[in-house]
Formats: sequence, C-alpha cells, structure tokens
Amino acid sequence: MSVKILTIKEDILGANEEKAKTNQELLDKHHILMINIMSSPGAGKTSLIIQTIKRFKGKTRIAVIEGDIASTIDADKVSKQAIPVIQINTVGACHLDANMIKKALDNLALEQTDLVLIENVGNLICTAEFALGAHKKIMLLSVPEGDDKPYKYPLMFTEAEVVLVNKIDVLPYFDFNVSAFSKAVSGLNPTARIFPVSAKTGEGLEPWFSWLEDAIKQKTSTA
Repeated sequence: MSVKILTIKEDILGANEEKAKTNQELLDKHHILMINIMSSPGAGKTSLIIQTIKRFKGKTRIAVIEGDIASTIDADKVSKQAIPVIQINTVGACHLDANMIKKALDNLALEQTDLVLIENVGNLICTAEFALGAHKKIMLLSVPEGDDKPYKYPLMFTEAEVVLVNKIDVLPYFDFNVSAFSKAVSGLNPTARIFPVSAKTGEGLEPWFSWLEDAIKQKTSTA
C-alpha cells in the first residue's frame, strides 16, 4: 500500500486554511490589522519590530506574537516596550500555524488592539506555506544572506507583499547586488514592494513606516 504523502499534506494545509479564515474573521470583527513577518534566523525581525513599535507607539495599539522553537529571548526584548506580547514555543515545529495563532489571539485584549505583528519562526521554507489569518505577509532578508535567495526560496518571495532588505549598513562589506536582487524579486512577484533598510541605524525605515501607516488606515477605513 502506497503512502499518500501529498494527500496528507493537502489535508493538513486545508484544515489550517479554514482555521486561518476564522482567525481573520475574528480580527476583522475587531478592526485589527495582522501582519506575518517572516525571515531566516538572525535576519533582524525583532529589531524591525522594536523600531516599528517605537515609531507607532502612542497612536496605534500594538500587540506582538513571538514564534520560536524555544526560549523567550525575543519576547523579552519586545516586552521592554511595554506592549502586550504572547510567546509561542513550537517545540521543534519550523513554523507557526493558524491554530497556534488562534490560541495567542484568545490571550490578547482584542478590543484594545489595532495592530498585531507576528514574528514567525526563523525559516525560509514552510513559514510561507501555512496561512495564519494575517492580512499582510512581510519578508525580511539580511544582506549577509546573499542576493541569490529569491532563486533558492521562490515561494517566500512570491507570497510576500513587502520585502525588506535589512542590514544595508554593512552593504560595503558583502557581495550583495541590490539591483540584481530587486530584479529577481520582481520577476517572481511584480507587485512586491522592496525597501532597503537598516533596523539598527534606522536608515531607510521611513518608506516601511509609510507603507504600514497606509495599511492601517486602509483597514480602518473598511471597518
């Protein structure tokens, strides 16, 4: 008897998709924008989130869902910004799924939230496959990772609405061709926005902040 691996995968993804739709309906009911931030480990997701919190804190009620295989290291850093943070430890799983997000949402005061930022598990493969109920998917790539990643992980770049190239402050020290990278991304996803940034120095973050502000306004206007 043959093992139906593809069928099993489809069943898992199908069930997850249904839960993701439920999550988004819950968010829409409370007029909340949720963003799924994905990258490889060490690309700078936490630093980007902290910079974003600092920029929007006081005018936007933000909550963060942190996904890691183990530990609360990133959640502890974010919690210093005095905002609600939920830590999800996947205990080996390489991605968050919709059921995990539902449990996190159940532990947030949604009536006091405008924006939920998800820091997904560091992984360039399966994080893009599993819907969470987020309204936007953001992909973060750091300069030291190289400009060839769109060819190696095409699904991630196809799924992302925004691609941030982080750590441009070290660009002079790495063989990273921004023009070639942008061309590769555009070939996979012509509508993707590409923002070169440094979450450490703050360079280039204004276009990202502007894009996010517009996304929040659009969500509010359709509420």
